[in-house]
Amino acid sequence: MKNSRDGKSYSTNLAYTPPEYLKNGRVTPESVIYSFGTVLLDLLSGKHIPPSHALDMIRGKNIILLMDSHLEGNFSIEEATVVVGLASQCLQSEPRERPSAKDLVSTLAPLQTKPDVPSYVMLGISNQAPATPQRPLSPMGEACSRMDLTAIHQILVMTHYKDDEGTNELSFQEWTQQMRDMLESRKRGDFAFRDTEFKTAIDCYSQFIDVGTMVSPTVFARRSLCYLLCDQPDAALRDAMQAQCVYPDWPTAFYMQSVALAKLDMHNDAADMLNEATALEEKKQRGGRGS
Repeated sequence: MKNSRDGKSYSTNLAYTPPEYLKNGRVTPESVIYSFGTVLLDLLSGKHIPPSHALDMIRGKNIILLMDSHLEGNFSIEEATVVVGLASQCLQSEPRERPSAKDLVSTLAPLQTKPDVPSYVMLGISNQAPATPQRPLSPMGEACSRMDLTAIHQILVMTHYKDDEGTNELSFQEWTQQMRDMLESRKRGDFAFRDTEFKTAIDCYSQFIDVGTMVSPTVFARRSLCYLLCDQPDAALRDAMQAQCVYPDWPTAFYMQSVALAKLDMHNDAADMLNEATALEEKKQRGGRGS
């Protein structure tokens, strides 16, 4: 992507979120295919175009208008048509209409002309891990850079739910018995989280999340840490990403992703995410809602 080779201009936005996630808050394998479609759009256009708008352009046969002018001469119309068509399939609103990962590979593999050349060489970028931020780190940033899960736990306990303000607007009619039961599940999860009973906290927070009436980025961040402490980094990363979907510019969501990625030995990505979290936290401190 000409405008975001280092990933810094890419951010989650509800316009780019899989439709089924907006309905039930769950990420499925088909949701990942949808997200891959948004990445294909970024690569093709050099811009972050909302999928619905891009699909309108594709249906109108405006493929050339969609393409990044900087890519001219690097592809044939036939190749562009194949990739645009694949992006269109990935972005179908119905999950069952999207291609499988195997279909993606079988379609894209024939287009690869230099399979033995690493991507970073083709892009002209360094293969070295990004440097950790030179700016002073906040307590959360420091804890995440050291992967100090105990310190992260203490910070999340102290922060409580102050970052959830404005993420939920509930009408009087929604205060049903189910709602009260759901909040009671969260309360039990909070007590278990505070008392370091992390498996119990996972169960209670899962009950809260599964109801789906309220969506709390803090609950996802807390459950993410619980998963890390229970040696489940994949689940921890999913929850940290869910927290980002709910609150796209929340530094804590990026911090938790950085720790989960490090636990998965994806150290370059972890360093990128730590840098992103630090920059977002500085921005919030200069004039926005807290981290």
